[in-house]
Amino acid sequence: MSGAADRTITRPAAPSSRDGAPAFGTAASVHGATILGVEGLTLGPDERAFLREADPWGFILFDRNVDNPAQLRRLTDDLRDAVGRAAVVMTDQEGGRVQRLRSPHWTDWPAPLDSAADGARAVELRHRLMGGELRDSGIDCTAAPCLDIARAETHPFLRNRCLGQDAETVTRMGRAAAAGLLAAGVLPVVKHMPGHGRGRVDSHHELPCVDVPMDELEDTDFVPFRALSDLPIGMTAHVRLTALDDRPATASPPVITLIRERIGFGGLLMSDDIGMNALAGSPAERAAAALAAGCDLVLHCNASRDEFAAVVATVGLMTPASAARAAAALDQRRSPDQTDPAALRDELQRLVQPARG
Repeated sequence: MSGAADRTITRPAAPSSRDGAPAFGTAASVHGATILGVEGLTLGPDERAFLREADPWGFILFDRNVDNPAQLRRLTDDLRDAVGRAAVVMTDQEGGRVQRLRSPHWTDWPAPLDSAADGARAVELRHRLMGGELRDSGIDCTAAPCLDIARAETHPFLRNRCLGQDAETVTRMGRAAAAGLLAAGVLPVVKHMPGHGRGRVDSHHELPCVDVPMDELEDTDFVPFRALSDLPIGMTAHVRLTALDDRPATASPPVITLIRERIGFGGLLMSDDIGMNALAGSPAERAAAALAAGCDLVLHCNASRDEFAAVVATVGLMTPASAARAAAALDQRRSPDQTDPAALRDELQRLVQPARG
């Protein structure tokens, strides 16, 4: 499973679509086993040609890709045109420090830990409204909710991105967040499996180590992921569970087996960004290790064209099992409900005013 030759599959023809809304494609269609970032605010001819050839399963957008609603909608349309289908376009829209769509064109949302203090209904309403803004821009997936448990030792890069400080609260708030996103027609991505909250360092820069017995993790960190294991997409953590393996969870067959069997997650499993320094080796080696461990897709966010190309060549196409999980995930991508956003904002305002008045 370490190279393209091991993953080569005859690809079925994919239908084209310009609208990012659900008319979506053939079941279990096979594409590149990647989710790729793109360069800027527009898609040039060379980048378009590269993406057409690479045929990633989906795309991820960052601040560098976002200026205003009209520009963003053009870009998401062009990305789907480049691959000839209604591919998933995702971003990181959590609230607080981690949100790519911001004022003045979009709402500035509170950090998840602050949002959770207002209760589950407020969390659901915020994510329904957040999802509506994403979907209107052509984005139909977001890397949220974060189901890690905030602790005193949780590194600041992550702590206020969590939805609570105990497993029960995180589970309840995570379910509310996911329900709001799904109602908006946006696929949630639960992260960081099987739990990043005990990490004392930032995995963007170094590998966190969790030196805790498995039975303690079973009773705490794994609980929210097990409770929400029915959700369509999950993202791995770049953390090392010393009770199981010396490798980061993303590249660890025993940890991926734990996610599948002990946590019971049967959905589409993507790596966290392979550009993060918690992982060792070249980007292509990191990508190969993630797929060999059992991830379905490799997330590669920021790279030169040559580096992207090396990763694409290494991972090849999705396996049939991964394609089937991807099809099941897309089955949960639906048209937004027809609730009036103004009514939702009024309800949210009534909920938060007493608590903050």
